[in-house]
Amino acid sequence: MSTTNVHTDALTTSPNASKAHSQATLPEPHINALLVDDDADIRELLARYLEKFGIRCITVADGKAMRQQLAATQIDIILLDLMLPDEDGLSLLRGLRNSKDSQIPVLMLTARGESADRIIGLELGADDYVVKPFDTRELVSRIHTILRRTQVGQISQTNLSNQISQHNNRTEEEITFHGWRLNCHTRQLNTPDNLVVPLSNAEFRLLFTFVKRPGQVLSRDQLLDIARGKSSLAFDRSIDLLVSRLRQKLSEDSRQPSMLKTIRGEGYMFQPPASASTSKTVTATLLPSPSLHHPSSN
Repeated sequence: MSTTNVHTDALTTSPNASKAHSQATLPEPHINALLVDDDADIRELLARYLEKFGIRCITVADGKAMRQQLAATQIDIILLDLMLPDEDGLSLLRGLRNSKDSQIPVLMLTARGESADRIIGLELGADDYVVKPFDTRELVSRIHTILRRTQVGQISQTNLSNQISQHNNRTEEEITFHGWRLNCHTRQLNTPDNLVVPLSNAEFRLLFTFVKRPGQVLSRDQLLDIARGKSSLAFDRSIDLLVSRLRQKLSEDSRQPSMLKTIRGEGYMFQPPASASTSKTVTATLLPSPSLHHPSSN
């Protein structure tokens, strides 16, 4: 249960100032935020404060009400407290990332000081966090920063989806490398022995990006945009975990990987196959490599 305070000048506003503020013209809301916090005082305070910055704040006290609002309202960002009385925030976050609302950015609100909770939240897919007590001006800044990053990530994911579609339309559906086969239509990976290896959506997008750009170093920021649709330095470790899972599925030796190489201080690179015939299969449909963060100009 939340017991900490929020720092804001709204707490010390005089009655006359409050009256003047209520009569003032507030900016037209252009962002819909969903605040999930069991503390009624914090819900009321943040809703009034965020309204001053054009952020309409819908408030709920638990996970059940959160899901009801998500089903009924278009939400741009979720402000999620980790310490809730019924279903904790980490559990709600995990469920959210496995649902149809998985792309909605999440900002964690937490009174916990342990870094482990923050790391788990980030690895589960949260975009950022603030620790209570926090300055509400910082909260507003973080909301806007997350939404800017999300828009960049959505452009990157749209570009990648277009590349996958173009690949299917122009060439055979499969990309082969080192005896492995990646089917871009079914998003299925087959081993050299023709065994099926299941891939998550993020794993498929990451692997497709690698094999379409053999020999090209890709930074973590670029890979974050592709895998998550967001670009946040806090997610560096989640990319490392995704690459680690891909290596396991590709039967790579984590100490001496032959395909997914770590380029220290820069990112990762897919090592092209040594076989000329296999290399031709991979690179025959290689698209130009403009910045992954912006659509290419026509």
